[in-house]
Parts: sequence; C-alpha cells; structure tokens
Amino acid sequence: MMKKIIIILVVIALVGVAAKMIINPPPDTGSNIILAVKENSEGPVTVTVAPHGWENGVNTWDFDITLDTHSEELNTDLVAMSLLMDDQGKVFKPLSWEGDPPGGHHRRGILKFKTISPRPKSIELKIKNVGGVTERSFRWTF
Repeated sequence: MMKKIIIILVVIALVGVAAKMIINPPPDTGSNIILAVKENSEGPVTVTVAPHGWENGVNTWDFDITLDTHSEELNTDLVAMSLLMDDQGKVFKPLSWEGDPPGGHHRRGILKFKTISPRPKSIELKIKNVGGVTERSFRWTF
C-alpha cells in the first residue's frame, strides 16, 4: 500500500513539473539557432547561402556559399566583395574564405565572420559584383 502511495506522489510531482515547463518554458539561450538557406538567381549566376555555426560560444559565424553558372568564369574575390551588417548598421568584414579558388563555373566554400556580441536582432550579408549584379543581399532575423 505504501509503495502505491509513493508511486502516485512521484507521478503527481512529475506531471506538475511538466505542466510548469509547458506554461513557463525555459528562456531561449540561442544555442540552437537555425537560419534559413537563401538563394539569389539574378543575372547568369545563382548564389546560395546557408548560414551555420550559430551556437553560443563559437568564434565565427559561417556562411556556406555556392556559386553556379554556365556562362562565365566565377572570379570574384568573396572576401573583398562581401560584408556583414547588423541591425544597427555596423559593418563587419569577412575573416576568410575556405573553399574553391576563383575560376570555373561552380564554386563552393565557407565565408567566415567573427561573431557579433551581443547578438543583433538581424544580420544582412551583402555580396557585390557577382555575375554582373551590383549587390546581392541576404537577410536573417533572430
């Protein structure tokens, strides 16, 4: 009999904790932020950007970038022609490009930026002069 009472009390306590978490979920620490993949197909070059590595404590914010065309050489220096802007208008230059060198019709790599702290409300990646397009803009809101 005593065993049944203890089991019933444990079940009631667990249900109470679960209900409290549903009503008052823990605050979002931003540790599992997933940002959408964006694509721009203006002109003869398609640029696809997939942000990743947005967990707390990382040193860089990374953008996996793919450039595809069938009509011209992809010679743009993405470090020189890219910038990241926060919601306050502050501009950040890339740290590096880790990927395919200039040339060819298909390029892929990771454009790395130093993390912005505190995390802004939104960011915008701008890439200039790819495929005759003056500027391509990719924006995410947290």
